Amino acid sequence: MDAIDKRKRYEFLAPLERGARGHTTEQVERSLRTAIVALDFAPGEFIDKAAACTALGVSRFPVSEALSRLAAEGLVEILPQRGSRAARIRLSEIRESMLIRQALEGVVAETAAKHLAPTAIEALRNNLEAQQEAVSRGDRSGFHALDLEFHAILVEGLELPRVAAVIEASRSNIDRVRRLLSSPRRHVVTLAEHREIFRALETQDVQAARRAMEAHLEAVVEELERFSVEHAEVFVQA
Repeated sequence: MDAIDKRKRYEFLAPLERGARGHTTEQVERSLRTAIVALDFAPGEFIDKAAACTALGVSRFPVSEALSRLAAEGLVEILPQRGSRAARIRLSEIRESMLIRQALEGVVAETAAKHLAPTAIEALRNNLEAQQEAVSRGDRSGFHALDLEFHAILVEGLELPRVAAVIEASRSNIDRVRRLLSSPRRHVVTLAEHREIFRALETQDVQAARRAMEAHLEAVVEELERFSVEHAEVFVQA
């Protein structure tokens, strides 16, 4: 396979801009993480290091180092004598991550119903309008970004950086799951769930806000359980 063919194979990996020395590995890590989370590398798919080097325009070392770091995060599996692949999704880790999110974001929603500023409420309203437009257009990637933004507005509006950091740390594998479950039907359901959360926040109904957020996240877990039965090859059950 020549260099042009390798670039085409991984055309979702854009050549890196030359930045400060010593930051190449971090750039490669971000690019590979984004590709894995976006399912450009399917769970279980082997990653051709040479093709990745060609696509990114870097040497072999930063790619190898980035894959090692992503393995520590659980996004990559390194198999001796066989290579590296995008990790299959561990259901036990997803369940644990979703428990963390339900606990934290339930409290965030409850707190937001009491203390969220009018500017943040308006930002949520605008976000919901944009979600509706994305649903109408069938814009899957756009809807996913707006979904993340909806949750981020709540945490940032309450100025909770440490809570945001914990949620962010548990999000990579969850984001892969959300993309796997992405469908026009799921987007419509998610939008309805977001609107239920918003109504509770707007009316400052503390208990309703918490219940709506917890139910929203629980719905993802329930759909994941059904999906994992139908697509067992993507998951590790342990």
